[in-house]
Amino acid sequence: MDLKSTNASPVLTDSAPINKSRLSIPSSMLPYSQSGASFSPGMLTIPKKKPGKLDDVRSNGWLDAMKSSSPPRKKIVKDFNVEVASDDGDIGYSSWMLKYPSALKSFEQIIHYAKNKKIVMFLDYDGTLSPIVDDPDRAFMSDDMHSAVGNVAKYFPTAIISGRSRDKVYELVGLTELYYAGSHGMDIMSPVRDTVSTNQSNCINSTDHQGKDVNLFQPASDFLPMINEVFRTLVENTKDIKGTKVENHKFCASVHYRNVDEKSWPTIAQRVHDILKDYPLLRLTHGRKVLEVRPVINWNKGKAVEFLLESLGLSNNDNVLPIYIGDDRTDEDAFKVLREGNRGYGILVSSTPKETDAFFSLRDPSEVKEFLKSLVRWKERSAKNSSCPW
Repeated sequence: MDLKSTNASPVLTDSAPINKSRLSIPSSMLPYSQSGASFSPGMLTIPKKKPGKLDDVRSNGWLDAMKSSSPPRKKIVKDFNVEVASDDGDIGYSSWMLKYPSALKSFEQIIHYAKNKKIVMFLDYDGTLSPIVDDPDRAFMSDDMHSAVGNVAKYFPTAIISGRSRDKVYELVGLTELYYAGSHGMDIMSPVRDTVSTNQSNCINSTDHQGKDVNLFQPASDFLPMINEVFRTLVENTKDIKGTKVENHKFCASVHYRNVDEKSWPTIAQRVHDILKDYPLLRLTHGRKVLEVRPVINWNKGKAVEFLLESLGLSNNDNVLPIYIGDDRTDEDAFKVLREGNRGYGILVSSTPKETDAFFSLRDPSEVKEFLKSLVRWKERSAKNSSCPW
């Protein structure tokens, strides 16, 4: 069946069925029936299309989702283009924090639960370790944050799980002692362990930046030609919209509209909509002022957390406490995994109230930095008073 034979509109979180027999992806990652479109690299030519009606994106909720995932700006620090979304006097935020208390103020509670447990740290990048900025290429960590992350990694297994490509997030972070997962966990670099069984057929042996043996797990590798083709089409079809930036994150493509006049948002949404009509194997998700095109497989940041824990030999272990810090909708999958069965703590970075599966909150990257520093100080103090190898 040709990928372009369906007229169904793409949806935000689901898509058309996938023919499992044509993709070398474990059936457990494909939650749909075997009927429907099949994938073949030869089917990736995208024809020029006339713009559709704006009613398409209004009726299917795309514009509402774009607005709800893009809180209004409250203040801009011009020297760094840092977005601040709220202020300390916000009554609604204070009420929200009663349900999701500050991880800094709750630090004693967290470390009490962590006693005699091995902490494993999972960190998002944008909006967590770096501020949200107008130009994604300039989302740099401060030197102080870089030092804090490096010190945490000395004491705890630490992984960065980002929507960016794995190579790009490594370029931004530059710490060789960390584990990296790019493309929302669809490109994972993990340690080599003979006991790893999770989708082992999708692991390939490689070496890291220090020449150490690692596994690369890329469950969406068969989608690469499709993602590349859609990326090129997105670039071509949005180049006339001022402020639009399209990025190829290897296993997903992102259309940033942070610097686009809000009057042009319907145009961006419609053009992405018209392209994805022809690709039922791809789906659209929303981040903070970004539309993200991703393969329809049952894989996300939560799955990446589980895979990394297993790779480290730390899954199904009552003596392990995973902590995940993130700020975006895509981090909710990881928060949910940790909340289920009280496996660990999710910490949402937000200066505005949001529905979340996290346990705790932090206001911004500066508070993330202080939390990481607090963990290091606690570890150094406890190491002096204990012979525990952790």
